Amino acid sequence: MDLRGTSVRRREDAPLLRGEGTFVGDIEFDNPAYVHYLTSTIAHAKVLSIETSAALSMPGVIDIVTNADLDIGPYPSANPLFDEAMVRPLLADDRVRFVGEPVVAIVAESPSIATDAAELIEIDYQPLDVVVDVEAALDSQVLLFDEAAEGNVVCRMEAEGLEADFASCEVVTEVRTVNNRLAPAPIETRVAAAEWRNDGRLHCFNAGQGPHPVRAAIASILGLDKEQVRVVSRDVGGSFGAKARPSPEEAILGWISKRVDRPVVWVPSRSDDMVGLGHGRGQIQYCRIGGTAAGDITAYHLHVVQEAGAYPAGGAGLPANARAMLTGCYDIPSVGFSSVSVVTNTTPTGAYRGAGRPEAAAAIERAVDAFAAEIGMDSTEVRRRNFLSPQSFPLTTKTGSAYDSGEYEASLDAALAASDYEALRTEQARRRLNKETCLLGIGVASYVERTAGAGRSEYGGVELLSGGKLLARTGSSPYGQGHHTAWAMLIADATGVAMDDIEVVHGDTDEIPQGGITGGSRSVQLAGAAIWESSALLVDQAKKIAADLLEASEEDLSLNTDSGLFHVVGTPSIGVSWPDIAKFAETQTDGPRLLHAEEVFDSEGPTFPFGTHVALIELDVETGAIELKRLIACDDAGVILNPLLADGQVHGGLAQGAAQALVEEFRYDEYGNPLTSNFADYPVISATELPMFERVVLETPTHINPLGAKGIGESGTVGATPAIQNAVIDALSHLGIRHLDMPLTPEKVWREIEAFTA
Repeated sequence: MDLRGTSVRRREDAPLLRGEGTFVGDIEFDNPAYVHYLTSTIAHAKVLSIETSAALSMPGVIDIVTNADLDIGPYPSANPLFDEAMVRPLLADDRVRFVGEPVVAIVAESPSIATDAAELIEIDYQPLDVVVDVEAALDSQVLLFDEAAEGNVVCRMEAEGLEADFASCEVVTEVRTVNNRLAPAPIETRVAAAEWRNDGRLHCFNAGQGPHPVRAAIASILGLDKEQVRVVSRDVGGSFGAKARPSPEEAILGWISKRVDRPVVWVPSRSDDMVGLGHGRGQIQYCRIGGTAAGDITAYHLHVVQEAGAYPAGGAGLPANARAMLTGCYDIPSVGFSSVSVVTNTTPTGAYRGAGRPEAAAAIERAVDAFAAEIGMDSTEVRRRNFLSPQSFPLTTKTGSAYDSGEYEASLDAALAASDYEALRTEQARRRLNKETCLLGIGVASYVERTAGAGRSEYGGVELLSGGKLLARTGSSPYGQGHHTAWAMLIADATGVAMDDIEVVHGDTDEIPQGGITGGSRSVQLAGAAIWESSALLVDQAKKIAADLLEASEEDLSLNTDSGLFHVVGTPSIGVSWPDIAKFAETQTDGPRLLHAEEVFDSEGPTFPFGTHVALIELDVETGAIELKRLIACDDAGVILNPLLADGQVHGGLAQGAAQALVEEFRYDEYGNPLTSNFADYPVISATELPMFERVVLETPTHINPLGAKGIGESGTVGATPAIQNAVIDALSHLGIRHLDMPLTPEKVWREIEAFTA
C-alpha cells in the first residue's frame, strides 16, 4: 500500500455522527452523586466565614466541602521558577483572588439540587483592593500574596549573555503590542468523573489531552501511587491546550468520591468554564528593532510582560517559548530578551494553541512591519533580505533553538504568488487615489515555530490478532486530530493489512503502558513514528514465521504491502498472508496476543515548521468595519501524512488566529469583574466572519524522525494573527496610523481613524 500523502477520510467521524461517542457525560455510573462548585463572585477578598447549614439541610444534599475539610493540597506548581509563596489551594482558604475561584464543593443527588443548594450558602467576604492591569501590578501596593519575595512578580527571564546593539543602527523603531487575553472555549467543558471501584483503585474519567499526565497529577495531589489510579479519556470535545492538566476542581473529585462513598460527576457550565478554565495569551510586548536604511535588520530586543492571572500556572512560564523563538525566520546579528510574569486578580493563564510561539511570531512580525514602514520599504522585501538561508540549516539560533530545516523565502514566494500580491498593491493604490471609503489592506507574516518542544518521546505498540487483524495502542490521546485514521494509515502502509482490519486504542492508563499529552503539535512526529517503527518490528516477527511456512530463508523473503503477502523474492505468486501467520501463531501460544511489537520513539529534538500567510481585508473608513476577504496560508510541516487531516488542522488554526486578531478578547472591569463570561458577551468567531481559506502546499522534510514530518496543529494560529493585524494597519498606513492593538474591532478602528483625520 502507499497511503501516506493521500487524503484518506476520517474513520472517527461516523460513530460521532451516529451518537455513539464515549464522552465523559455519556458514562453511566451506579448511583452517582453530582458535584457543583460555588465560586467567588468577588475578585479579591478575605473569607471571614462560610455558613453551610441551610444548604446541608436541603433534601438531596449529600455533603458540602470547604478548604477546612481537605487534608490534601495545595495544587502543585507548574514551574520551579515560580515564587513558591504563590501556591494555589485546591479550594479557596482564607482569601479569594479571582472571580471564578472555587470556594465550596456541594455534593448532591442531582446537578439541579447541587446548584440550588449553592444559593443557600452564605459567605462573608471582606473586600480587598483589586489589581487587574498587569503593568500596574508590577509596582502596585495591592499584593495578592503577602509572603511573595518580589511583590506580584512570579518570575523573570532573560536571554543570558545576549544584548542587542542598537548603537550602530542607522534606523531604530519601537512598537508596543498587546497580545490579547483569550478564553479557549472548547465545545466540551471540563467534564470529569471519579469513582472508587471494587479493585480498590480510583478510576477517573477525563475530558483532556492525555490520561497519563493526568494520572500522575491526581496521584500526586491525593498522595496515591500511580498504580492506584486509572484514568480514562476517550472522546473529547476539544481543548486547545487548556485541559492538559486537571484543574483543582477535577483533581479533588477522587477525594470527594472517597468521602461520600459514591461515584461523583462534575459538569461545569459554559459560564463556569469561561472564568475557571485557564485563559490564553495575555502579553504586553515591547519590541525594539534596528538596522540599516537599506533594509538590513541588525538588532532586535523583546521585553514581555506576561499576565499570570491570580495563581501562576502554565501561562506564567510561556515567555520561555517567546525567548526560544525570538528571532523567527530572520538572521539578526544582535538580539536581547527579557520578561517578567505578574499575578493579577484575574483567571490564571495557561497554554493555548501555540503556547508562546504565536506570541513570539506576533512580536517579530509586527516589529518587521514597523521597521519596513520606518525606512519606506515594502515589508516583503525586508523579510526576503533578512531570511535565514536554506544552506544554513541545521543551525542553532542565538537563543539556543536547533532549527532543523527551512525554506523561508520559498514559502514567501509561494504565498505571494498565490495571492497575486502585485495586483493587490495596484488595486490598493487605485482605491486610495480615488479616495474610496472601502480601503484595501494587505498583511504578510512569515513565521517559524517549534513543535514537540517538550516531552520528546511517545509510545506505540502493534499486535497481531486472530484472523490476521491488527490492534494498535498509542500513547497519544486525540481530541479531534484524527489519530485513529493516521495511525491506521501508517500501519497499513507498513504491513499491507487493510485499514478496516486495524483497530487503534488510546486514552486508558490500564490499556496503554505510557503516554504524554497530545499538545505542542507532537503527535505524528512522535506517536506516529513509534507506530511506524513498531509496525516494522511486527513485520520482522511475522517474516520469521512466513519463512518457516514457506521453507525459505528469512533473508529471501519480501512483504508485498499491496497484497499483504510474504513471498520469496522473485516468486510473488506463492505467498503467506497475515491470516496464515495468525493461524500458525495460535498453535504456538495460549494467549490472545499472537505477535506483539512496541516502541518508544525518542526524538533527538523538536522540529521547526514554518510558512507565510497573506491576509486581504476590506475596511470601511466610515464605520471601522473590517471584512476578511482572503487568507492565503503556505504552511510547511515537512512530509504530510494525510493532506485532508492537515487541511483541517490548518483551517482550525486560521480561524483561531483570525478570531484573536478581529473579535475575541476576555475583558474585566477595574474591580476584576469579568465582562465576557458567556457567549453572549464573548464573541467566538463563526463561519460567517471567515472566508474560504486558501492553502499553498510546501513540504521540506526533517531529519529528526523517520517520517520526515513536523507538527502542523498550531501553525495556522501562529501565522494568521499577525498577518491579519498587519493587513488592518496596512489599510490605514497612508493616514499615518502605524499601530493598532488586537482585537481590531470596528469601534477601535473607527476611533483611531477619527483621531488621525480630525
